Amino acid sequence: MKKKLSLIFTSAIFASTLLTGCMEKGNESASSSAPAELKDGKYDPPITMTIAKQLDENAGKYKEGENIDDNVLTRWAEENLGIKTKTTLLGGDAANYNTKLRLALTGSEKLPDVVPVYDTQLMSDMIESGRVKEVTDDIKKYMPERIKKVYAQYPGTFNPLVKDGKVYGLAISPNLTEGQVMLIRQDWLDELNLKAPKNIEEFEKVIAAFTNDDPDGNGKKDTYGFTFSGKDSYNTGWVSDPVMIFSAYTGKNLPHQWTENGGKVNYGSVAKGTKEALGKLSEWYKQGYLNKELGTLGAWDALAGFTEGKAGIIIGRPWLYGSVKDVEANVEGAKIKAYPFIKGVDGGKTYQSAQNNDGVFMFNKDFNNMEAFFLYYDKLYDAAFGTGDFQHGFAEDYDYDVVDGKVVFDPKQFDPPMNEVQGVGKMSFTKNTPSVDGPGKSFYDVSNGVKPDNGVLMRADAADPTTKEGYVISYENRDTLVPNAFNGAPTKTMETSWEQLQTMEKETFTKIIYGKLPLDAYDDFVKDWHEKGGKQITEEVNDWYNNATKGDIMSKMGLN
Repeated sequence: MKKKLSLIFTSAIFASTLLTGCMEKGNESASSSAPAELKDGKYDPPITMTIAKQLDENAGKYKEGENIDDNVLTRWAEENLGIKTKTTLLGGDAANYNTKLRLALTGSEKLPDVVPVYDTQLMSDMIESGRVKEVTDDIKKYMPERIKKVYAQYPGTFNPLVKDGKVYGLAISPNLTEGQVMLIRQDWLDELNLKAPKNIEEFEKVIAAFTNDDPDGNGKKDTYGFTFSGKDSYNTGWVSDPVMIFSAYTGKNLPHQWTENGGKVNYGSVAKGTKEALGKLSEWYKQGYLNKELGTLGAWDALAGFTEGKAGIIIGRPWLYGSVKDVEANVEGAKIKAYPFIKGVDGGKTYQSAQNNDGVFMFNKDFNNMEAFFLYYDKLYDAAFGTGDFQHGFAEDYDYDVVDGKVVFDPKQFDPPMNEVQGVGKMSFTKNTPSVDGPGKSFYDVSNGVKPDNGVLMRADAADPTTKEGYVISYENRDTLVPNAFNGAPTKTMETSWEQLQTMEKETFTKIIYGKLPLDAYDDFVKDWHEKGGKQITEEVNDWYNNATKGDIMSKMGLN
């Protein structure tokens, strides 16, 4: 029986006044109106918090009749709490959003109360403009304790937001991303009587067999071992990533990434061992083990070789299985299995890039109700902790459903069925739903017998076996995740030289792999990189790092 659309919430209600720093009415702000009062758990008159939003593919989709300022979440907040959110700055993608934000920053337009920022140069420019709020004391005074515990784990996320010992924002939902795994055609391994590789020699043996020994049994030499993207940086950090091969030779020094070691920050693309990794990739390319178009393929494009049944190994985050599993339906007998990364040439672990947050929150300097922001923000975290109002999800019939008394998360099992879930949590001022699950703790917990008694654990328990296995591998290897040590605005020399250095790096790496340059060309690249600005940039990055990490900012915010 079709159920009436509803939201499942507890009776917990915000217990403090939520004022707005900016509710536009002509040129007036909400502060000129009579203050709202809390009456029977609802603000009267309703109050408004203005927000900026980057509306890209990750920012939430809406059912018919709903939109960014009128949807299941905004209606609930207004009807039950007397709280409105109004989007006054909207960008369609990263470039468009940054352009609109910069125009607002440099013009006379009023900034919204809450401003997500995803570009490090913009973060710096906003601080320098004097138009954003210093929030050190606000964090200490108003941030709820359970969120303080989250932020205390990620002190580095504050680095780009600190100036002269003061903090001008906070990371958006800091959380260590899940790690990548190898997805391998298990049926090909079985057909060729092979085991999943555990080191570089075994990896080479497997991709050679996948290329030369007709693993799909069609009598044609039309398969190859390993597909990845080389279009941008040889380190995508999420899917179609070859960084495992580099790390096998370089350890934690990953291409296109700054890594701290012993207080010194170094750039991985010029680190010891990179030359050997390029040499190995060049050997494999010559033998036909790799995608022939790897230098021109973006991360998502490189999936095609795997989904079309031509490539045997691809690397990505555990959810990648959901994007490539069609090969199991379209190719008879195809079976994918998740495996951990191989070991390094020294027998040690291989590492990969990690992300701790996606952008930061900054605030209009005239926004005087940070307590309101934190109370609302804390509410969103109910879904992350599997507690309170959002124990199972944000909205029944949107991101979960209850069918015959059972909570389900597969939209095709909803009543009525849906093609995809609605990202209700992304309808707020966050682009991505807050999480505290890290690299996959919920999957690890349920695999070890923890009862799935909240939405987070239930979702993990409801996942397909291959995805579950991938997340367990991710969590068990969480110590191999290495965040970028440099997350600040471009340095002075970067502004004039970085683009040239990046172009030189990509061209050199790709031409060596393609065999269009000898391997020794890497030595010339390293020399040129240092002479054409790399040495100075490294010094500037280290100066930035030392300044960003000195002092006890965390204690000032009450996050120690």
